[in-house]
Amino acid sequence: MAKRRDLLALLTPMALMAAKPGELPNVVIDAPKVKTQKAPFGELKIFFDGPTEQLKAMTAGSLLLYAGQTPHPPHSHPEEEFMVITEGTGEIFIDGKTVKVAAGSMMYCAANKSHGIVNTGKKPLLFYFYKWKV
Repeated sequence: MAKRRDLLALLTPMALMAAKPGELPNVVIDAPKVKTQKAPFGELKIFFDGPTEQLKAMTAGSLLLYAGQTPHPPHSHPEEEFMVITEGTGEIFIDGKTVKVAAGSMMYCAANKSHGIVNTGKKPLLFYFYKWKV
């Protein structure tokens, strides 16, 4: 997973000067400029990872999930999470149910609830995710 220091190396000095030490700066980051971490199941990008003015931790990223793949079995974590599907088709397991998803679908999952995603299509599935802790 990308480290915050890797992200900060991509940001302009002006954006960094505007942020308080240890907080995410106000900035726009273009996807092609974010480091891509390739794995057998897909391509992960972490756009933001760190504390904000109001949150202890905030992570925002994307995953291009290859056809027939899942990044991991259903899991839970202490952060709440949104997932937004922008390309492809698949299934999301959440709170004991499996739901078909496609571009335009959005998932919300509360903290410590089991969830997971699988690409059931023949093309890559792209989703963006946002996780945070208060």
